[in-house]
Amino acid sequence: MKLLVDSGSTKADWIAIDDNGKVLFTTQSLGLNPEVLDKKQIIDRLDDKFDISHNKDKATHLFFYGAGCGTDRMKIFLTEVFQNYFKNAVVVVHEDTYAAVYATTPKEEEAIVCILGTGSNCSYFDGKILHQKVQSLGYIAMDDCSGNRFGRHLIRGYYFNKMPKELALEFEEEYNVDPDYIKQNLYKEPNPNAYLATFAKFLIKHKDTEFCKQYIEMELVDFVENYIMQFEKCTSVPVHFVGSIAFYLKEELTEVLNRYGIQIGNVLRRPIDGLIAYHVLNK
Repeated sequence: MKLLVDSGSTKADWIAIDDNGKVLFTTQSLGLNPEVLDKKQIIDRLDDKFDISHNKDKATHLFFYGAGCGTDRMKIFLTEVFQNYFKNAVVVVHEDTYAAVYATTPKEEEAIVCILGTGSNCSYFDGKILHQKVQSLGYIAMDDCSGNRFGRHLIRGYYFNKMPKELALEFEEEYNVDPDYIKQNLYKEPNPNAYLATFAKFLIKHKDTEFCKQYIEMELVDFVENYIMQFEKCTSVPVHFVGSIAFYLKEELTEVLNRYGIQIGNVLRRPIDGLIAYHVLNK
């Protein structure tokens, strides 16, 4: 049994398949970002899901694609955690961009592949190897056009009294805006980036308002200029996207890319389904 996992900071999608690609089960756990979780927290999240804990000794392979796995240190740490948990499995850990590449890009084709979800990322794929120009410093310093960035904008807009009154009233109805509650989630609870990203659905819901448009425009432009345009081939190869932000803001994303002469490629909400075909073909 092979386990294929696509993990962001907010959630992780799991699919178990046999050697022929038949789906044995699917489930979803909380995200398993090693940059913000310790060993115990990761194991607790695995144990919390019956399908995962009940089948851990049956797994022969674990292919994990995750946010926070962009450095060797984090890959080694997470590999050791998984190897101790899935004792009979061969464990392979990749950064989440590889899942996006395998799900969106035809074999051996060149492309720029981006992730716009809870966090953000961008890489150039030469058909075989992934190349990055920007080393991520995490959600506090980077993550342009991500869910957590939009959450930060909305909270600031609300607290600096810049959010229009009608929007502010609706914002209060949908979220707990008590300052102590917000500070607890930002500074004392795990995954503050995922907490911030929960506000992004409000921005998407009201994306046609001038208040939300300003943040969408600003973040999209920043992402194009700070990430995509790092690569010389950005106007000559397709640019694929994975993630809920890209998926639900596809129209706005396409319009901004067109301004820069950049060709938008495939846009997927999540890459997990595409990973099945990849691993069956490359078993």
